[in-house]
Amino acid sequence: MKPTKTIILAGGKGTRMHSELPKVCHEICGKPLVSHVIAANEAAGVSDIAVIVGYRAELVKAVLPESVRTYLQSEQLGTGHAVMQALPFIENFDGNVLVLMGDAPMIRAETLKGLITAREAGNFGAVVLSARFDDPTGYGRMVKDGDELIKIVEEKDASPEEKTIHEINSGMYCFDAKALVSVLSKITPQNAQGEYYLTDTIELLREAGLAVGTYPTDDPEDLAAVNNPEQLAECERLMKKRLDKQVSS
Repeated sequence: MKPTKTIILAGGKGTRMHSELPKVCHEICGKPLVSHVIAANEAAGVSDIAVIVGYRAELVKAVLPESVRTYLQSEQLGTGHAVMQALPFIENFDGNVLVLMGDAPMIRAETLKGLITAREAGNFGAVVLSARFDDPTGYGRMVKDGDELIKIVEEKDASPEEKTIHEINSGMYCFDAKALVSVLSKITPQNAQGEYYLTDTIELLREAGLAVGTYPTDDPEDLAAVNNPEQLAECERLMKKRLDKQVSS
């Protein structure tokens, strides 16, 4: 397995939390959300980690281990823009780059290992972590040709046919580092929000002649993320259940 670095996106305020505390600093089971993501990486053998900070950056930095590097996203201009801030972290690196979300604390070490293995085994420019939901309503759909990912379509932009797809996007990725660096600068804010979307890398990689794959997790809980207090409570419940199971086994 090639060396791996991780970029964790943690710059957002989390307006729907109705709190002045940065979203990733909210806790479940006594630890900030972002700390659970860092712990999963360390358990997977990935210790070279960077966190993208933004809103009240000093509070986020305060909960991070000293070994974790931080890069400031002073304006919230999308996921692609966030990863661009960490370019110095990956621009001369030959290996895998995981891009994860600081508000998705349920991600497991074994899932990260599987994601990395899938990218290397298929020699993909990128592999997107996905899941198959019986009801995919509200999620971006994975439009594929066989095992290859063609594009990710948000529900609001999906055709009736595309809405029948049950494989959905997690927003988490494993990239070949050199491939990611080569397409980051080509992302443009061609959307109503004027944001740089990391999902645009899929088509850019394909245009560069690189295949993109998906890695469907066997446990949809991996994708559980926090956008409001109700989801925070749900992740607390899921994490307690997981920890209790580990103790009993």
